Amino acid sequence: MVSPTNFLLHAFLWLALAVTAFSLSPNFYHNVCPQALPAIKRVVEAAVHKERRMGASLLRLHFHDCFVNGCDGSLLLDSTSSFETEKNARGNLNSVRGFAVVDQIKAEVDRVCRRPVVSCADILAVAARDSVVALGGPTWKVRLGRRDSTTASRTLADSVLPSASMDLPALINNFKNQGLNKRDLVALSGGHTIGLSQCVIFRNRIYNATNIDPAFAKERRATCPRTGGNTNLAPFDPTPARFDTAYFNNLVKERGLLTSDQALFSGGSTDKLVETYSKNPDAFWVDFGKSMIRMGNIKPLTGKQGQIRVNCRKVN
Repeated sequence: MVSPTNFLLHAFLWLALAVTAFSLSPNFYHNVCPQALPAIKRVVEAAVHKERRMGASLLRLHFHDCFVNGCDGSLLLDSTSSFETEKNARGNLNSVRGFAVVDQIKAEVDRVCRRPVVSCADILAVAARDSVVALGGPTWKVRLGRRDSTTASRTLADSVLPSASMDLPALINNFKNQGLNKRDLVALSGGHTIGLSQCVIFRNRIYNATNIDPAFAKERRATCPRTGGNTNLAPFDPTPARFDTAYFNNLVKERGLLTSDQALFSGGSTDKLVETYSKNPDAFWVDFGKSMIRMGNIKPLTGKQGQIRVNCRKVN
């Protein structure tokens, strides 16, 4: 017979595991601060209205945060004597942006909540969703309750962030390491339907690739010379300020801007999914929302792990 003490202990452990497993919830702030999510939305909408590109930048911040040791706000931390910022990693340096907007969101949320109760990691997750919606894309219920890390790792960021030069097997493996499948890979890559890329990132493809539309290559070379102009920008698709399926239409026509973009439609196992999304916006929207939720679930800090940062750029 199980003693009452052992029974209570087992019950407590089961409850603790259950809370940990299901700690992220769309309703996490409903009682703590119901004004939090509307506040985030207001700041995001104002920022995107001021600069449409900011929507893509905020979406990318969430992605690049989650891929490095989970969705924990580590990307937002500046360097200290203990660690070097992830902002200096190869996939982020002079590329990730939108940190001032995150600071604005944090200040506004803490103001309406009257104290710091919303994590910087959750701010990134909600801002990503609100950015997509602001640019005409789908919505989804963001699961909340993440806490913020107290450290960052440039070394890890260098090794785990997907590269623009990756082929399909490398991309599939990169996403698999994060617990994401091929459908997640293609759907999340569809986030490139908004935003711009720097010449230095796509130069090799437009001058050396064989699976590229010649007219498209010529068009891109006009603003991206063989040398110089590294920071010149080009859109991923013809409608960079609108969340649509033009990105996938481009891939079918061999007009993908990055090597890693065109890899999704180059005779491999993801071709059919690219074709489906190019013809069926609803399918893309549904899958994108599901994949964003899955990505947002990568190793979150919950409960008493981590902290709620007062300043997203530094540990309390």
